Amino acid sequence: MDLDLARQLSMTGESKIMLFVIDGLGGLPHPETGRTELESASTPNLDALAKESVCGFTQPVAPGVTPGSGPGHTALFGYDPMKYSIGRGVLEAAGIDFDLRPQDVAARGNFCTVDGKGLVSDRRAGRITSETCVELCEELRKIRLEGVELFVEPVREYRFVLVLRGDGLSDAVADTDPQREGAEPLAARATATAGEATARLVNRFVEESKRILRDRSPANMLLLRGFARRPDWPSMAEVFKLRPAAVAHYPMYRGLAKLVGMEALPTGPALDDSIGTVRENWHRFDYFFVHYKYTDTAGEDGDFERKVAKLEEADAAIPSLLALKPDVLMVTGDHSTPAVLAAHSWHPVPFLMRAPWTRADGCDAFNEVALQRGSLGTFPAVEALPLAMAHAGRLTKYGA
Repeated sequence: MDLDLARQLSMTGESKIMLFVIDGLGGLPHPETGRTELESASTPNLDALAKESVCGFTQPVAPGVTPGSGPGHTALFGYDPMKYSIGRGVLEAAGIDFDLRPQDVAARGNFCTVDGKGLVSDRRAGRITSETCVELCEELRKIRLEGVELFVEPVREYRFVLVLRGDGLSDAVADTDPQREGAEPLAARATATAGEATARLVNRFVEESKRILRDRSPANMLLLRGFARRPDWPSMAEVFKLRPAAVAHYPMYRGLAKLVGMEALPTGPALDDSIGTVRENWHRFDYFFVHYKYTDTAGEDGDFERKVAKLEEADAAIPSLLALKPDVLMVTGDHSTPAVLAAHSWHPVPFLMRAPWTRADGCDAFNEVALQRGSLGTFPAVEALPLAMAHAGRLTKYGA
């Protein structure tokens, strides 16, 4: 459903929709056991929920395409990720409430570790503390670039935001992050003629940063990706007639939610904090996006057992979510992050939806094997919200 059709069919109402995103949900079999993380975890609440739901898998972008977190969530919010694409820099900047102006160019930064040969040995610098990140950003703010104003803003742990402000800037700049370890950081390069001057400024910033950071191991270098300007997207309130709220602790997800018009509610780092925030604001909104990050973090670290434990933590939250009595509850992920790959992957993502006017489809567990029997099959993630809207009684008839 494109947004024009959604505007035409969407209706206001009193029903409530909840989307619970278990980040990096999908997995692959462990080589010793042959079971995925979901199959290995004890998830009695998700298994019971699957028995009452329609089930299947979502395809975040397209078959074979590995999605970033941005497009993975954009699709779940009802926006075609091929059309509504945005660089990570804007998402991080919005997530920390940075006053990003129309002429600004923002990039997501990672502090990283490079070895004696200049090769990246750890893309996340050992997940340095947020306090260390603040200290390093203060040092980098001393850099001066002719003709532009420069902002270096800490986000969380090893993450920061670089913002360039001035005339004649462009976001047509390729990443300096090689997206793998054992490779050299890349030089910034223009992806179009308009980006050549900005790429030169970025390379100057990187060179100055290298000098400042060289003795600050493990954070002795930095990587940049997702150069972008703030987009002007239609809001979920305008398109879907919803009063939407985001309950997410990590800035990037708060930023993306705000770009589609959600109110990003303050919440703590624990899942119990998120549930408490939803409960306190239940009367104010009719759509809640609840985000749980730590499954993805474990998957990216290649820690199979920790991802299993975090899935069990997510499972323990299901009774509290159900106690709020959402009319429609969706549980899924933004992408798969198999621990055996230690990275995002292209694999379809487990999905269930409990809602009125559905017939449970016989899935007896919430894992990659059981969900293959689901009646939804594998479908585009961008169709999840329209499906939920219909079951919430929020879509009118199309045509005569």
